[in-house]
Amino acid sequence: MSAKARVDPVRLVALDALVRVEDGAFANLVLPSMLRAGALDARDRSMVTDLVYGTVRWRRTLDHLLAPLSHRPIELLDAPVRAALRLGAYQITKAGTAPHAAVSATVGAVGMRCTSAKGFVNAVLRKLATGGPSWALPDGDSIEAIGVRESMPDWLVRRFIDDLGPTDALAALSIANRPAPVTLRVNPLRGTADALLMELRAAGVEAEPGVLVPGSMVVRRTGDPAALPAVRDGRATPQDQASQAVVIAVGARAGERIADVAAAPGGKTTALAEQMGDRGLVVALDVREARLQQLARAVRRLRLTSIEAVVASGDHLPVPPATFDRVLVDAPCSGLGALRRRPEARWRLEETAVATLGALQRRLIVGAAVAVRPGGTLVYSVCTFAREETVDVDAFVAEHLPELEPLEPLPAPWRAHGRGSLLLPHDADTDGMFVVRYRRAMPTG
Repeated sequence: MSAKARVDPVRLVALDALVRVEDGAFANLVLPSMLRAGALDARDRSMVTDLVYGTVRWRRTLDHLLAPLSHRPIELLDAPVRAALRLGAYQITKAGTAPHAAVSATVGAVGMRCTSAKGFVNAVLRKLATGGPSWALPDGDSIEAIGVRESMPDWLVRRFIDDLGPTDALAALSIANRPAPVTLRVNPLRGTADALLMELRAAGVEAEPGVLVPGSMVVRRTGDPAALPAVRDGRATPQDQASQAVVIAVGARAGERIADVAAAPGGKTTALAEQMGDRGLVVALDVREARLQQLARAVRRLRLTSIEAVVASGDHLPVPPATFDRVLVDAPCSGLGALRRRPEARWRLEETAVATLGALQRRLIVGAAVAVRPGGTLVYSVCTFAREETVDVDAFVAEHLPELEPLEPLPAPWRAHGRGSLLLPHDADTDGMFVVRYRRAMPTG
């Protein structure tokens, strides 16, 4: 494994993306833009995506394996060097890449960004490669041992176990390290699921109907889903089945007035408009004007006319009381149910943020409840299972908003969770999601 390695464009793009993610970028935003700007083919783009997401997910495990092989602490290395070591270690220990190929290609990439580090990266990765294939990871059921094996911060491991119990916690931790499936939502105004299924398969895309949501489609070997003709033309939208299921739980009907609170970037907003046949009104409210621009682009792509975007804080809605037939509060949350889709989130989320988010979610429900007409419904959803953001929020509603009467939980594979419903990622190979539905009581007397 010579230090004189050729420059592989796949590893070079992956290395640059990893440095940008460590500098604060989001992988799901920066990586697609980098791939669209490059000249890699579909196979190579898929490989870059795996390398970046996998390296970010497995960071703690990789650092544990690298630490005894480096004379300098991993966290004190220059960012490109640290990223190169993790990238090489991921290929050697997790991705099944031939060790000689992983080392030479990674060394070649880091040489383009930090020439003086080539020898160091080569030496460390060679030592790692010769230590396998049974690399030593800690045994036992301690929080730290599980955290190293599953590449999670200790506080998240503890929270998973406390909130879910050991069995479901370990299953949820494990699935968080697998690539998330790509699921399409078919636009019923522009086509059918059967026609799209035939189109995708004819184009060489592996596609099969979703299990949780009728009409949804799980696709593989797509590359960038935004590049699919059906997505470009507005006949389909990438959206996880759990999010699609939330929209179904809202139950929007043609001619109704719907409010989507904290709506940006608008995946559920556009799904609501499709659900009601684009006949009626969907008001998308969000405090972030820039993110509502993403919704505007989706509205144009899907050719929807029933959506109106409003810049507003969800806890002070600029609408008269009792205005809407249905209100969706898909609240900002810790995202613990979507960690495999957001690989850097586990390293950035602070433990104290969970309680802070719970307080925000309660304020949003209080603000939204006023906008629901008597007999109308309010749906609260979050892609997390943290107690403070799920059953504790519902307990607050029970105490302070008695006019919101809970409706029956959703059917299996959803689980009853307090007065709401919980879907864990390993229940249906989706994001994790909590949903509770309320009906605003009719006035008496």
